[in-house]
Amino acid sequence: MRNPIRATLVAVFVLVAALAGCRGGSSGDAPIGGIRNMHDQPRYENQGRSAFFADGRMMRPQVFGAVAREMETDTRIDTGRDEDGTTYLLALPEEIGQRFGGNDAMLLRGEERFNIYCAPCHGRTGDGKGIMVTRGMLAPPSYHQDRLRHMPDGQLYATITNGIRNMPGYYSQIPTDDRWAIVAYVRALQVSQANVPVEAP
Repeated sequence: MRNPIRATLVAVFVLVAALAGCRGGSSGDAPIGGIRNMHDQPRYENQGRSAFFADGRMMRPQVFGAVAREMETDTRIDTGRDEDGTTYLLALPEEIGQRFGGNDAMLLRGEERFNIYCAPCHGRTGDGKGIMVTRGMLAPPSYHQDRLRHMPDGQLYATITNGIRNMPGYYSQIPTDDRWAIVAYVRALQVSQANVPVEAP
């Protein structure tokens, strides 16, 4: 029969030895980890150099002629200009209303996007008195001026797309169809406020 005291002492000794070896001392060695290539994989940095490509650049140019799935292929709709690019489209392209399933749906979408992106500066009625103006921003022009009422739809679309003066361009933030829907909603605002006097800028 074993001595229980002796067995207990041996177990305590082994436990103390094990704990003494786990003090967590510092080491200059790399940590041990599985699948090291997941940690040390090569990556390309913006504007970096690469010996792999003949031109030495890491950033690759777009493939000529490639069209992204979400990219607009009709240049009139994409730019707001006619096919030769010389003049702005006078009216909203019919295809836009069809894409929304009708003008009513397009105007609802335009109102929603307008209230998100435009109303903070231009005001909910397009009078140029949005909440940002009350906080010190330079007031944008009212949509109800004759100059903007007679602006071609394509020019209004291009302004939303590219920006003008203090207004940033929304090319990357608002999809193409939504920008046209905003144009349609601005026209609806102008009709609804046609008899409201406009303050001089």
